[in-house]
Amino acid sequence: MKTKTLTVVEIAIVLCSMLVVAMPAIAAEQDDYVLGIYGNANEDDTIDMRDLTYVKLIFFGKKPETGLADAKYDGKINPLDFIQIKLIIVGKEKELTLVDSADRIVTVKEPIERIVVFSEALETMRSIKATDSVVGINKYAVADDIFFPEFSDYPSVGSVWSPDVEKALELEPDLVFLYATFSTSYCDDILDKLEATDPDITVLRFDNYRPGEIYVDETKKMGYVLNKVDETNEFLKFFQGYMNSINERVEGLSEADKKTVYLECWREWHTATKKAGWGQKLEMAGGYNVFGDEPGEYIDVDAEAVIVADPEIIVQVEKKAGGYELDAGDTTVLEEVRDEIMNRTGLEHVTAVENETVYIITNHVIGGTRNFIGIGYLAKWLYPELFSDLGPKAIHQEYLTKFQGLDIDLDEKGVFVYPVL
Repeated sequence: MKTKTLTVVEIAIVLCSMLVVAMPAIAAEQDDYVLGIYGNANEDDTIDMRDLTYVKLIFFGKKPETGLADAKYDGKINPLDFIQIKLIIVGKEKELTLVDSADRIVTVKEPIERIVVFSEALETMRSIKATDSVVGINKYAVADDIFFPEFSDYPSVGSVWSPDVEKALELEPDLVFLYATFSTSYCDDILDKLEATDPDITVLRFDNYRPGEIYVDETKKMGYVLNKVDETNEFLKFFQGYMNSINERVEGLSEADKKTVYLECWREWHTATKKAGWGQKLEMAGGYNVFGDEPGEYIDVDAEAVIVADPEIIVQVEKKAGGYELDAGDTTVLEEVRDEIMNRTGLEHVTAVENETVYIITNHVIGGTRNFIGIGYLAKWLYPELFSDLGPKAIHQEYLTKFQGLDIDLDEKGVFVYPVL
């Protein structure tokens, strides 16, 4: 067997020697994003034939070794890496090594047949048509029979705060999804228990809710792990097309042109700085957060501080109000929330109240995986003329119908913002 293996390697070397003369010196056009999967030899945003070319050039001393060139992750650059990259390209690899969002280097054994989800990965998995192998989910997804109706009878593994690790182990998963940066100590504990009981279980840590490029990165990696690269590319074309239509216009705003915003988070005088997720989403929509530079993430302020800041816009995020179960015109609760702000003592002379630019948005579309929808609403509220052609509701509907496979008509069901655009 050893002799046969060496023969294959020798043949591969000869073939590469014949081909390398004709190979262009292909390197990735460098930008800020590198797909963190071993085999991405030219360190761009995908794994394709350019990586195969590049790793061969490394092997023959024509290019310097890159951090992700070792596709087999065995400490050597050799023809086995050529084979591995080719297998990744055609979706036939038996294992895949990548860097997850907790900066862990993880080798995933494939194919994956049984998946347990403690985190928010389930929604993204459905976007890329990759839920067939799911055998257990967190209790919140089980309970949400409107958004996750097909999973209402699936086994629950609890939550990251109160996990049922025994149930997760009973389900004999090949792969478990945990959060990377949220409730890290709880997730660390779950990881330790899983690995101590069954070292063959692979754990990947992705958040699947943080806005922007980190979400794109996690989704791409999931596409490769779950052998849904084409489906992932289709979804990300939709997602990035929408986000780019916002980013490109926001980038053209000068600091002086940005609208000042007081972002109130689920209770009176509680706000988010630019370090917090909701603060980051506001910045992505082009808003200037009047408390953005304060220390911490979610902080309490007072009426005097808001009066002094005199924001042009006030947005309150509602954690519990709204949702898909409500009739589309049933905005009563959100109206009451807005009326309270409009009539709150001390705010009567604040610009946002005087101009009636006070808006309410629910966590359904500004928190979690669907935050990109809420970013669109924020952008349209802040700059109605700049975003006159942007349709957050239409994007929301397309997401639900095409990528989530849900039979929800937003003209009939769902309350997420007020005033309604």
